[in-house]
This record gives sequence, C-alpha cells and structure tokens, in this order.
Amino acid sequence: MRGDLRDLIGTNPAPEKVAGGFRSTRAPVFSRADYLLFCDTTARRIMKWEEGKTSLLQENSPATGLTFDHQGRLLVCGGKQATRTEKSGKITVLANHLHAPQDLVYAIDGSVYISDAEPGAPAIYQITRRGQVRIVSHDCVFPYGVALAPNQQKLYAADTQGRRIWVYEILGDGALRGGRVFAATTTRGLKTDEGGNVWAAEDHAIAVYDFEGKRRGEIPLPEDPSNFTWGDSFHNLYVTAETSIYKIVTKVNGTRTY
Repeated sequence: MRGDLRDLIGTNPAPEKVAGGFRSTRAPVFSRADYLLFCDTTARRIMKWEEGKTSLLQENSPATGLTFDHQGRLLVCGGKQATRTEKSGKITVLANHLHAPQDLVYAIDGSVYISDAEPGAPAIYQITRRGQVRIVSHDCVFPYGVALAPNQQKLYAADTQGRRIWVYEILGDGALRGGRVFAATTTRGLKTDEGGNVWAAEDHAIAVYDFEGKRRGEIPLPEDPSNFTWGDSFHNLYVTAETSIYKIVTKVNGTRTY
C-alpha cells in the first residue's frame, strides 16, 4: 500500500486472487444475489463467479460493459448496442446505434450513461428514463470507465488516452454540464465510495483520489486492472485484471447505483 489509505482499507490490504486462467477480463458487476459477473472479452464470453466457482453464463458475446438496474435486470453494452435482459430472459435493445461502447452505469432516475470510444467521434451517451438516446459529452479522447458520485449529482469519466478523469454536473434531466478535469492520470475503470472518494484502475494498481482530485494513494496489484466493482453488499472490491479476478477487502461502503 502506498499513501494513507488506512481508513479505507486497513493496514494490510493484500489483494486475494479468487479466480484465474482467463484471456482478458473486464466489466465486473456484483449481483445483490451474491454472485459476480464479468467478461472474458478475447474469448467473447460472459462468466459467472459464485461461492468460489466459475461457470459460463453466455457464449459469443461482444459485451464490454455490464451493470444492473434497480430491478436486478442485467444491462450490457458491447458491439454497437446496449441491451437489458428482462426477468423472462427476453433481450430488450436500449440503444442500437453505438460504435465502440466501453462501459456503462445506471442512475437512480433510470438513466444509463455509456462511454463510447468511436475513433474520431468519442462520446458519452445518455439513455434517458424515457428511452431517448443522446450524446451528453464529447470531451474525452478515449472514454472508458464511468461512475456516479454518491449523491448522483456528478458523473466521472475516465479518458484513457487523454490521461485524465473528467467530472460533470448532472442536471435535472440527466444532461451533463460544466465538464472539467478532476485528476490527471492514465486510468480505465472508475468507481466512487460513500465518502466521495474516487477509485481508479491504473497500471498495476487501484488508485484513490479524494473529492477534490488529490491522490491519496494506491493499492498495488500483480496484473493491470481493467475495471472493478463493489461486491458483498457494496463493501469490498472485485477487480478484473488481465487473466484474473482479485478481491480487496475494504472498510468503506461503495456507492450504490442499483
């Protein structure tokens, strides 16, 4: 551990490898039913990890981002679409004119924000609660992770190639305003905790920034993380890192978005 993160992760935050042997992991999301889903993107599979065992959930999937909505329905972005899996198993297409979607986050008002790294025209999209699909930002060079502040009044976006994290004010209709650079860093996945700290997947580490954008420290990892999610009732971190999944025990609760 580097930096003062003891109030967040204690004094011995050694990451625990809970699964391995994959080709390229990303897009983890932890269900309220106590299982982890993630993508093995090179193998084009969505995997499920539950009680220490890994199984195949879906083959031939272009998925690059996963999350849930408030009803526990799985939201997926990948290929050129964003979809929702209904309780019946039916797939509902939420957006079908995307280009290179990377990640998505569900907001409590029913909006979904998606980062799309289309070459030449990168954007952050919003799917409104009424189903309208619209661009809400063009600032990022290569938008990757997206995350909401604990009060859901701000959106954070990782600009991987631009080497910065952006932050926006969220207006009443879900539009974004006042985009500014929150921190200068090369990062991929993003999450926030209830204290307003911003957690970021960086080279061989999960870094933590306070609400002002000051770097508090980092938790080293054996592999480069692509993304991570809050699990175990939004209390611990589960990290997708190259060929493996790691767990980091924390002392803080993550922001609940579903």
